[in-house]
Parts: sequence; structure tokens; C-alpha cells
Amino acid sequence: MFENIKSRKAPIGVELVKKGLITEEQLQEALTYQKRHPEFKIGEVVDILNMCDKKKLISAIAEQIKQKTVDLSKGISINYAEFLPRDVVINNKAIPFEIDGTTVKVAFSDPLDIKAVNEVKLLLVNKGFQMEQYFTLYTMIMEQIREVKNVQDKFVDTSEKDTTILVDNIIHTAIKQRASDIHIEPLEKNVRIRYRIDGELVEVSELPKSRQGIITGRIKSISNMHQEITTDQDGRINSYEDYSIRVSTQKNIHGEKFVLRLLKKESKVRGLKELGYPTDDETIKTAFNKQNGIILLCAPTGEGKTTSLYSILDYLNKPEINVVTIEDPVEIRMEGVNQVEIGHDTSFAGALRTVLRQDPNIILVGEIRDKETAQTAIESGQTGHLVLSTIHTTNSIEAITRIRKMGISDYDISSTFATVISQRLIRRLCEKCKKPHVITEEDKIFIDKVEKLNKVKFDLENATVFQATGCEHCTDLGYYERVGVFENLFINDNLKELIASGRSVIDLKRYAMETTEYKPLVVDAVNKYLKGITTIKEIEKRINI
Repeated sequence: MFENIKSRKAPIGVELVKKGLITEEQLQEALTYQKRHPEFKIGEVVDILNMCDKKKLISAIAEQIKQKTVDLSKGISINYAEFLPRDVVINNKAIPFEIDGTTVKVAFSDPLDIKAVNEVKLLLVNKGFQMEQYFTLYTMIMEQIREVKNVQDKFVDTSEKDTTILVDNIIHTAIKQRASDIHIEPLEKNVRIRYRIDGELVEVSELPKSRQGIITGRIKSISNMHQEITTDQDGRINSYEDYSIRVSTQKNIHGEKFVLRLLKKESKVRGLKELGYPTDDETIKTAFNKQNGIILLCAPTGEGKTTSLYSILDYLNKPEINVVTIEDPVEIRMEGVNQVEIGHDTSFAGALRTVLRQDPNIILVGEIRDKETAQTAIESGQTGHLVLSTIHTTNSIEAITRIRKMGISDYDISSTFATVISQRLIRRLCEKCKKPHVITEEDKIFIDKVEKLNKVKFDLENATVFQATGCEHCTDLGYYERVGVFENLFINDNLKELIASGRSVIDLKRYAMETTEYKPLVVDAVNKYLKGITTIKEIEKRINI
């Protein structure tokens, strides 16, 4: 059961045929199913497809793997959620079913999965329990998960002294689930826990209202906030080895809401192509090979601007140039780059003026927020420096309007803007479970609309598209991580003249679409759909056309 059939035929499959529990045809059907669902071992597939008597299947597999067994068809004697979070139970295919003193008996559908066994054992040890492992069928575990009515209390511990474990479990589970943010929200009758995973908020738990006070106290304690103050506060948790966690609290009508931003301390810089930026070298050179001026990234909050900035910086960085960054805070540490973190008494504009005395070639300014920062950045670009920065706008053309509204002259904008890039992050289909898909009539209507609005033509004949399904790897979401979609506005001499003459963004967009390579975000998004990277549903959700 526990051999990977990609490398060899699963012995348990042959054994089940020998014992007369399944036929050769059923084995082939199980192997075909497993190819589509590699997260399951062959014995689990036989169980899921209900190919033979379950008690006989348990006996046959137990004989093969030499493990103690348990039949959970009659139910379990404890509430598993008091011992393990529900997502841990699902991800590790393991469920606590009985307690004997300080020993918790746990049934695994794959007790030879050392990683799963060790994770469950560690969580139980942290709660003061020993673990005794058993083997059972996957479907029996899933049935017990559905049967337990109190699953919303999956994080809840039984005494106040366990509040530390409660909050720690919430954070550790979020890290494991690749969450970027944790939302702890007091409601009228309970406390809701949600994770933002790949840009989507997912509800993972509801805790009793009685736990609200001690959760609030614990989070304030570890993030160095004032316990007695209930107005808005900001803090930071540094007790997790690989993560720096920014904490924000805001009072609402039911208490204090917390949002925890999970920032990996040693985040690696990703290459431009890995982010989803156009793969041809000519586009990359046109966009970024500049001696001076401003390269601006535009997107709303949470759309990966900082990640893209560092990818650009990694492309430009060389030993013979001096690179300085000004950030609030420094989110990615980069070897060979001078990184400045502004404090409460320092502004971007003030730090930028100081940096200009440090003989920089390239300056990264985390964000242009006001006229002072914009003016100083433009002056830097006009005096021989290359400035990289971000701004909050919906598209690259609108960045010009935003800078104009800050009080910057059209001449200054036209003389310094070199490249303006707008981006969004859309969810990437899970490679483990995505299934081939036929372009539907509804999809074709959307694509046709994009073609007409943007004067483009997509190659549907050679497209390879997929649909989301869901598996253990992606926590049944059907998507895993995100990919960027981009629009490039390269400021050529004719565009500079139009900007300097005060032409409207409508005129600028019309000219860019008719005479340059500029294409709105949705064009790149549809191209990524046609390459099998995402779905039309995801594009419609994330991008306006």
C-alpha cells in the first residue's frame, strides 16, 4: 500500500489480487485513479473506490505493514478536535480515537508516513500526551471528521493555562498552510479565525466567545502591545524563528480584531520569469536596462509589488554599482545591497535626501506616498540615478494621473518616467490535481469581449486549458500559490511629448495601444489561461476589463 507506484508496482495491489479481494481489472482501475491522485497510496484508492470488504482490506494491509489496526466504523470515543486541529487531521490523514491516561491513540491511513507521524506526535507531546499509532482506512477517518459536530473548536484547549498553545497552534497552522495573514475577528457569538491563502480569505475555525479575552491578552503580550489600551495599536511578534509577524489591532463593536501579517525573514528573491513576467529577453531589457529615470510598479495593496521590485533589483544588481533601498519595513534581505529601514522619526523623502549623499547608482524607494517623496524621487532620476518605486493605482496609465494629483508637473513626469508596470496576482492552478478542460461557450464570450476591447486576437486552436479540482496538496482549493499578470507602459519620446503637453489618460492609453506594445492586464491574464496556468473564473474575479 505504501510504495509509490511511479517507481514500481505497488506490492499491496498484487497481494490484494492474490487474496481474491480485487480483480486484475480493478487493480488497473485503481492504478489509473492513483495517477490522477498521487497523494493516495494504492490501498487507500481501493478503499476510496469501495472495491472490496473494508474489514478484509484492513486485515490484508495490516498483515503487509505490521501495524496495529482499528475499525472506526462504529465511531470514536473522544472529540478529536480537542487534541488536533481539523486541518492537521485532514492533511496527515490521522485521527485521535481514544485516550488511555496520558496516551492518545491515533489512527493513520498511512502509518509509514514518517513526516505525518512525527508532526502529530509533536503536537500531542506539546500538549502533554504520548501517542500510540494504529492503522485504519482513509474513508473511516473522513467519516469521523464529518460525524464530529464540534469541529469548529479545533484549536480549543480545555484550560486557560493552555492559551499559549492555542495561539501558537493558530500561528503554526497558518504558516503550514502558506497563509500571508491571520484574521482573528470577534463576532457577536464567537471568534472567527480566517487565513488569507494565495490572496483568498478562508475561514478555518470559530472559537467560543469565552476564549476572546484570553486570546486578546496573549496576542498583546507576545506582540508588545499595551494590555489596557483597546484603541488601535501596532505590534510585532519575533518569537518564531523564520518569521517576523506584524500585528495590527482595531476595535469593533464586538471587541478587538487582530490581523497578523506573516513575513518570512529569509525570503528568497524570485526571478522575473518565475513571477510570470514576459519571458523574452528583449522585453526585460526594454523595461529595465536604464541608466537613469524612474521605474514604477503599480498595484493595490497585497498584489506583490515589493516582490517584483526585488526581482527587478536582482536583475540589475552588479558588484560595480551602489544599490540603496529605503523601506518600511525591510521585508526581503538581499546580499550586496545597502538596505535602510525608516523609523517613526524618518520619512521616505528625508531618508531619500540622505541616500543621495551616499553616491548611489540605483535607489529603491518602497513607496511614493506624497508630493515630497515624489518630487525627491523625480529629482534623483533627473540627476543621473535610477529610481525604483511603487504606487497604489489600478493600472499603469493611472499612475501618471496619481503623480499629477500630488502636484508634480507634466514636464517633470515626462522627463523622468522610463517604465511603468501594473501587476496583479492571480491564483495558479494546482499542478497536482488540475484536470484538462474544454473551453466553454461562456469562456469564449469572455475572451471575445477581451479581444474586441483591446484589439487583440488569441490563439484558441493551440490552447491547453485546465480546470481546478482540489487535492490534499492544495488543501482542496484547486489552486496553489499565485502568478503575476502584467502590463508594460514603456515611455517613448512620443509619449513623453503627450505627457508634457498635459494630454488626458484616455489619450495616452489610446496612443499606447495603437502605437506601442502596451496591452492591459487582462490580455496577459487570458494568455496565461490559454497556457493552462489559471482559469477564466479566477481572471474575472481579480481583473476588471
